[in-house]
Amino acid sequence: MPCWSGKLASGVVDMRADGDIGAGVQVGSGQPCTKPVELEQAGPGGCAPITICFPLAGDMLGGSHHSLLGLLRGLDRTKYRPLVVVEQAGGRLAEHFEGFEIAVDPCPPRQSFEVGRAFGFLKFFSTFAGIRRRAEFLRSHKASIVHTNDGRSHATWALAAKLAGAKFLWHHRGDPTARGLRFVAPLLADQIVTVSRFSLPRKHSFRAAREAQVVFSPFDIDLQVDRSLQRQQIVGELGLPPQTLICGYFGLFNDRKRPLAFIEAISRLRQAVDRPVVGLMFGEAEDLELEAEMRRRIAAPELDGSVKLMGYRSSGASWIGGCDLLLVTAVDEPLGRTLVEAMLVGTPVVAARSGGTPEAILDGLGVLVGLDDANAMAQAAAELTADPEEISAMAARARISARQRFGSSRHVEAISAIYDELAGITKAALPIAPQTGLK
Repeated sequence: MPCWSGKLASGVVDMRADGDIGAGVQVGSGQPCTKPVELEQAGPGGCAPITICFPLAGDMLGGSHHSLLGLLRGLDRTKYRPLVVVEQAGGRLAEHFEGFEIAVDPCPPRQSFEVGRAFGFLKFFSTFAGIRRRAEFLRSHKASIVHTNDGRSHATWALAAKLAGAKFLWHHRGDPTARGLRFVAPLLADQIVTVSRFSLPRKHSFRAAREAQVVFSPFDIDLQVDRSLQRQQIVGELGLPPQTLICGYFGLFNDRKRPLAFIEAISRLRQAVDRPVVGLMFGEAEDLELEAEMRRRIAAPELDGSVKLMGYRSSGASWIGGCDLLLVTAVDEPLGRTLVEAMLVGTPVVAARSGGTPEAILDGLGVLVGLDDANAMAQAAAELTADPEEISAMAARARISARQRFGSSRHVEAISAIYDELAGITKAALPIAPQTGLK
C-alpha cells in the first residue's frame, strides 16, 4: 500500500550478483544498471507513487507488448511507478520498453515457456521454485500491484504476488477456455481484465470471475499512413505490376492464426479476379512444423509465387496501410490488434467471424465470413474490390468507429481506475465496455 504522507522514497534498481534480487537494467538503456534510478516526483500530497510491476515472459515481441507500451506511456507518473520485469537484459523486450524502469526476473527459467503452447498444471507447478525469490523481489521494490499480461507470466508471478502481499491483476488476452482463467485466476487474482467480451470467463462462483471487466486495448487513434506511398514501396520492393491486388496477413505463424487458410484464400482469390493477386505474410513462426508446411504450400505450382513471406517488420501499421485488403483468418482471436490498426489507417478488412473479431468489425465496418472458409473469404474480397465507392465508404466508417472506441486515453483511464481501486484509493466501479460501441 502506498504511503499518503511523508517524503518520496528514492527508487533504486541495483545490480548485484547474477540472479540476485534486484538485478536490473537502467531506465532508457536496456543495459545492466550500475547506479540508482530515480523515480518520478511525488504524487498527491507528496506521497510515493504506487509501484506497479509488469512481468514479461520470454523475449518475443507480440501484440500484448504493444498494448502495454501504450498503457505505460499514458500513465500518470506522479501517481504510478511502472516497473517492467524482463527475463533477458538487453533483449528485444528490454529494447521495446526503453525509457521505462526495467529490472530482470530474479529467477528466470532456464528455458522460457513457449508462446502458444498449452500451459498445463505440471508447468504451473514447475514455477514454484522461484516463488520465494520473486516475492522477495516484489517486497524489495515495494510493489503494490502486479499486472501480468500473458499466460506464462500469470502462472509464474501469481503466487509470488500473493506471498509478497501485492494485489494481482490478471489481464487475460486469450481464449475463455484457458485453464488458467478457469481454475487459477478465480482463486488468485484480485481483478480479472479481458480485452473483449469473448474473452470473459464463463459463469463462475468466485468473485474475481464474476467481477471481471472488459477493457479494450489501447491504440494510437491519430495514426497517419500515406497508403499510396506505402503501396508504391511494396510494389517497388517486390517488382509487382501496379494493378496487383495486395492482400496482407499480419501476426505470428501459429495454428490459431490459421496461416494455411490465408494461403488457400489467396489461391482462390487468384481465380476470382482478373488482375494479379499477391498475399504478403508479415510475421514470425512459432511452430517450425507449421512453417515448413507453409513453405511447401507456397511453393506449389498453382500459386506461382503469389504468396511471399515478409518477416517481422516495423511499424506494422504502415505495412498494413500499404495493403489493399487485410485478410484475417484467425480463430478464437480475443481482439486482434491488426483489425483495429487496419480500421485506423483505412485498409478494408475481410475476416473470419470468430472470437472477439465481431466486437471490432461491427456491421458495415468490414466483411465477416465463415470460419475456415477460404472460398467465402476469396469471394468476399473479390466482391469488395469490385465496388470502389463502397470500399471507400466502408473504410471511412471503420476509421471513425475505431477512433471513438479504441483510443489510448480511454484504456489508460479504465486501467488507472482499477489500479486506484486495488490500492484502496477509490471504490469507484468501472463499467464494462459496451458491446456494440459507437458508430
